[in-house]
Amino acid sequence: MHIPDGFINTGVAMAANVVAVGGVGVCMKKAADTMEDRQAPLAGLVAAFVFAVQMLNFPVAAGTSGHLLGGVLATVLVGPWLGAICVALVLLVQALFFADGGLSALGLNVVNMALIGGLGGYVVFLALRGVLPKTKSGVVLASAIAAGISVVLASIGFWAEYALGGAGEVSLRAVFAAMVGVHALIGIGEGIITGLTVGAVMAVRPDLVHGARDLTPKLEVGPARPAVGG
Repeated sequence: MHIPDGFINTGVAMAANVVAVGGVGVCMKKAADTMEDRQAPLAGLVAAFVFAVQMLNFPVAAGTSGHLLGGVLATVLVGPWLGAICVALVLLVQALFFADGGLSALGLNVVNMALIGGLGGYVVFLALRGVLPKTKSGVVLASAIAAGISVVLASIGFWAEYALGGAGEVSLRAVFAAMVGVHALIGIGEGIITGLTVGAVMAVRPDLVHGARDLTPKLEVGPARPAVGG
């Protein structure tokens, strides 16, 4: 999914940079307005986990492999705005220090994985939460399905960018079939990993899962009751 330098022409890559900077800027503003104190350390852990798992590939089919994108995982755990920032930071570190995705293509990768995959996947998650049971299992299932769909959405984003400025000579139909077909399979792995991770956190600290806030009873502080007795 990481786009290398030169795969998409300069004009489209620069336009994606503008969209990425604007999108991340909005996320930063929204996160600053809504972030709770306890989310900050969790966001660091989520970013570190996504970074580590993105470095691990799993076999898919016909010699291809895939890895976790982590957009839905991050947004479900720490919220859409902070989650998208986490993924964008992971992509920045990977491009700067590990040559995983080109620097000129950084905006393209942020758009696909942080904005389309993360925020778009979170919209799918919310839609699924609306129809699935309001239980912990419902949250886990919604996160797993949304994660799988988010990978396909991100691959369609790549296809659209390739259609606008792809440097190759492969037909758009062939690129669409290859990208969406392979990433539909990768999405299965993404969904399983996301569901297991969200489920593990839900089992021990459901109050830390942003996407399950409606299941956690809110603590209300009231006036102290007078002591009974003399």
